[in-house]
Amino acid sequence: MANINIYTEEDIKKIKKAGKIVATVLGEVANAIKEGITTYELDRIAKETCEKLGAKCAFYNYRGFPANICISVNNEVIHGIPSKTRRLKEGDIVKLDFGAYLDGYYGDAAITVGVGKISPLAKKLIDVTKQSLYEAIKVARPGNKLSDIGKAVYNYVSKFNFDVLREYAGHGIGKNLHEEPHVFNYPTPYGDKITLKEGMVLAIEPMVTAGRHKVRTKRDGWTVVTKDGKISAHFEHTIAILEGETLILTPWEEFING
Repeated sequence: MANINIYTEEDIKKIKKAGKIVATVLGEVANAIKEGITTYELDRIAKETCEKLGAKCAFYNYRGFPANICISVNNEVIHGIPSKTRRLKEGDIVKLDFGAYLDGYYGDAAITVGVGKISPLAKKLIDVTKQSLYEAIKVARPGNKLSDIGKAVYNYVSKFNFDVLREYAGHGIGKNLHEEPHVFNYPTPYGDKITLKEGMVLAIEPMVTAGRHKVRTKRDGWTVVTKDGKISAHFEHTIAILEGETLILTPWEEFING
């Protein structure tokens, strides 16, 4: 069974500091998005903001990842590599996934942002994916099962005929960027065996597609795209499970304009 870290109040305060930096960086990058900007320029903003705040970009060189932030556009779901030649266009939907390392602890979060006027389908997909994250956070309570998180995401998303990725999941986080358990976005027998406890810190991250859940990895070895070419959205928060509440440690909502 999973070897899950239980964090103290002091630990969680430190994760929260890293998480606030993640939220600040995501806000800076999201607010800079406009038609014509390169994803490389957004990566530079992420790096400079993170370092100015005294933290390290957690993804840089993690398992060989060559950038500071994952930027995935349209049918790219996750792990997109910023590029000097990729310019954003009106109607694009852009997934920003960022992690920070500060004083021995990690925070991790993701958001999806539209460029200018986006299609009704894209707006609906973004809204549903974001709300599915909040539905999951509602059930992240001591005594519930880990699979209740996946059930909440899957049941909400399915109402709108969208689908969730199977091959990728959220995760525990704290002293390491990725820890046990895997936090799937659909109910699993694995999740049924794990009871949520006070002191667990999880990165919950619905990855939702407008088509089928099947994905493939591009030749760059990183960028995950939908096989059917349909658009996708991704939202993530690092949360701490406490006795009386679930604490969001990456409050990016506070830093995004509009």
